[in-house]
Amino acid sequence: MVERIRAVLLDALGTLVHFEPPAPLLKAELRERLGLEVSLETAEAAMRAEIAYYRAHLHEGRDAEALAALRRAAAEAMRPVLGTDAELTDALLAALRFRAYADAAPALWTLRSHGLSTVVVSNWDHSLHERLEETGLAPLIDGAVASAELGHAKPDRTIFDHALALAGADAAAALHAGDTPEEDVAGALAAGLRAVLVARDGAAPALPGVPVIRSLAELPALCGYA
Repeated sequence: MVERIRAVLLDALGTLVHFEPPAPLLKAELRERLGLEVSLETAEAAMRAEIAYYRAHLHEGRDAEALAALRRAAAEAMRPVLGTDAELTDALLAALRFRAYADAAPALWTLRSHGLSTVVVSNWDHSLHERLEETGLAPLIDGAVASAELGHAKPDRTIFDHALALAGADAAAALHAGDTPEEDVAGALAAGLRAVLVARDGAAPALPGVPVIRSLAELPALCGYA
């Protein structure tokens, strides 16, 4: 007999939250803050450089001090593209505007109303908690685990085990929902959880036995609650 779901773990970026296209915002911030005029194409190239640096180093943002250093270094990665000696960190941070998906809060509310624990599990830096607060999702979860703080990232089972401890549930009674086949689905299955792939654009690889949803509105039904 399959054990009833008692906890739901969820990825953050691409599952619960997203950010506005940053290049137009960066272009505007550079003009308003620094008087620096760049083309949209240049702003896009600068953001690609910043994102590449951040993804390679996000594990360094384990606390507030280290996160500040990471943000400065990521902003510095834009300098060769922008060709300026100005300080870029504030403009970069102002261009990163996170939003919760419209279906995130209702789904979390429904899950918790049925007594399920909800914990966010994300390959993110120390700012994960800040992002959940500013997007209004923090009151709807029971905990959050950022890989940089823990020192282990998905698909390593350590981060799932830590999240399960926060949720107060065994792996057999938990489900993880996320948008990446390797980090979220394969990682969760290897840790003994059930998994759901969130494919908001409708495109999804064939993953035998793994449900695929386009909206978190579908998640409560998969947990046994219509």
